[in-house]
Amino acid sequence: MRNPLYDSLFGPHEGRTDTFISSKDTDDLSYGDFMALAHRIAGALGQAGLTPGDRLALQVHKSVEALAVYAACVQSGIVFLPLNISYTPAEVEYFIADAGAALLVADPAAADALADMADKNETRLLTLGTAGDGTLMEAARDAEPVTEISPRSADDLAAILYTSGTTGRSKGAMISHQNLLSNATSLVTYWQFMADDVLLHALPIFHTHGLFVATNITLFAGGAMIFLSKFDAAEILRHFGQDRTKVQEEIHQ
Repeated sequence: MRNPLYDSLFGPHEGRTDTFISSKDTDDLSYGDFMALAHRIAGALGQAGLTPGDRLALQVHKSVEALAVYAACVQSGIVFLPLNISYTPAEVEYFIADAGAALLVADPAAADALADMADKNETRLLTLGTAGDGTLMEAARDAEPVTEISPRSADDLAAILYTSGTTGRSKGAMISHQNLLSNATSLVTYWQFMADDVLLHALPIFHTHGLFVATNITLFAGGAMIFLSKFDAAEILRHFGQDRTKVQEEIHQ
């Protein structure tokens, strides 16, 4: 049995030396280095006791390390549960309890506020900051990298995304490996993404478009990303070679 999502999105990039992620906050990161980071995080998740089918909830600010947690989960057969960074501890508790999360990875600044809730739900709590800090990365640096790929079928659960809750409590949409893979393959075909394309990534990665559309199609096509920590109009215009003042003047004419 193979791991269809890993084999299509991540496996082909092992050892690649060309750039995967560019960011003004860090040095360019090659595909090979990103995969090595994901393998170290997979080692830390194994040390934390997670096994295939367990749920991992992630409520952190956007970072390369946060993206690598997603890759590590796919590799390890762990079900990925991304959570909006603006959710309160009470809101997080609902998602943790409903999904039966074995591990919550949170921003270091929120750890104290989430600790009692995590303990109450028997959910282990680790932290991850935007500078690669936190207890998860401390564990990853000490862990033996894991390169083994957990076997998964196309129908196995890959992620749980919670709905907005407009008709009641949020509901967990259960998304399989094949769901995510078919979405990526279709969009790459229709949007004609190729390996020499560069995506300007300005979306949050707790959101389905920022993670399962923008990121997955880049991975599937083998392209590169300019990874912005948040939406910044001036920064986006700069990457398109446009002067912000000139654009604003044209808009108001």
